[in-house]
Amino acid sequence: MQVMRTIRALGLPDGIVFSGAVYQRVLNHLGGRDLDYGIKDYDVGYFDASDISYEAEDLVIRQVAAAFQPPLRDMVEVRNQARVHVWFEGKFGEPYAPLTSSAEAAERFVSPMFAVGARLDVDDRMEIVAPFGLEDLFARILRPNPKRRERSFAGIAAKAKARWPEIEVLDA
Repeated sequence: MQVMRTIRALGLPDGIVFSGAVYQRVLNHLGGRDLDYGIKDYDVGYFDASDISYEAEDLVIRQVAAAFQPPLRDMVEVRNQARVHVWFEGKFGEPYAPLTSSAEAAERFVSPMFAVGARLDVDDRMEIVAPFGLEDLFARILRPNPKRRERSFAGIAAKAKARWPEIEVLDA
């Protein structure tokens, strides 16, 4: 909640907290674990197509970091979703078409279980973004994203299964 409130207060355009910061807490709750178990970072996306330079994104990264105290300062990882297509192929070896919003990024996550985001509206209502629904997450089913076949899914699934042995891995 602190991360979502801070992101909202900073006014990041189309700001959202997604991936591990959301699904890991759900898995931890369902498994009776401490909610922070296994959480290494808080992935934050925003969407600003007006300037997709590294310098513009770096400025936002520094502004966000300054808004947090340790240990959160080092755990919040913010990226402009409007520029992911610029670096993704070079880092991961597969093409990545430009996005039109932060929420659209979730459609490309490795698994429907991971494709969950949340943000706070101005009136403290939580908006959930889940392009594949929440069924896999609450059923603790890990399967590949049907829209994006990740070559390293088996390795990703093995790491998740080691952390949460109760999850069911399909099509690994």
